Amino acid sequence: MTRTILITGASNGLGAALARHYAAPETYLALIGRDQARLAEVSQACQAQGAKVYIASISVTDKQALKQWLEDFDTQYPIDLAIANAGITHMLSPQGAGESIDAIEQVLDTNLYGLIYTLHPLIERMRARRRGQLAIVSSLAAWRGMPITPAYCASKAAVKAWGEALRGWLAAEGVQVNVICPGFVKTDLSDQFPGKRPTMISAEQAATRIANGLKRNQAVIAFPFPLTWGMWLVAVLPFPLASYCLGLFGYNRPRTPKPVR
Repeated sequence: MTRTILITGASNGLGAALARHYAAPETYLALIGRDQARLAEVSQACQAQGAKVYIASISVTDKQALKQWLEDFDTQYPIDLAIANAGITHMLSPQGAGESIDAIEQVLDTNLYGLIYTLHPLIERMRARRRGQLAIVSSLAAWRGMPITPAYCASKAAVKAWGEALRGWLAAEGVQVNVICPGFVKTDLSDQFPGKRPTMISAEQAATRIANGLKRNQAVIAFPFPLTWGMWLVAVLPFPLASYCLGLFGYNRPRTPKPVR
């Protein structure tokens, strides 16, 4: 029996690792990414593992183009699992300058609206089929806002809440919804993070954990455990104490570098 899986942000990092993890005979992979060259490399690797691969270099922020492509593809190959993984981040500068409105909009357009643009066209189709699975890639950063990445934390908190709400709504209609909250995964995105990155795992390890959680229809797939526990703790601690704890790992407001004399 064939299975059709959609993955956005598939040209590198976690998305590419997920594509390689799921690549197998009798599997159709729909891979969306912006980097055409790297997406082609991922496609070749997945085809070598026996999967049939379809690629599209569409920005998830292009609502109309993405909707048209998804509907056309889903009509021909009904999607069983859609993993909305595409995302970007933005950090405050070491000089303490705030995020520009353009930077905030770019993060929200990709991480929040891009995710919604990816999954929304599929909801009614899966409801009509009374089957399907929507996987929403959020982050442990959704559990407590960190001063060094305001827009990123806001975007991930928003998609986490949206996914939790969708799960409650769609469960009775045969559509599974899962929220994925990774900690630090060794990717280009995490390399931009200036603070400490404890319990970091590889993209391949993360893909395996995600796939296992999706197979069990786990509501929230959060990992690794030590960092999950730590982020839960700072979410419930009094604000000053939580901020102190975040500061120990360099997650508070960036300090202006001292001049070298």
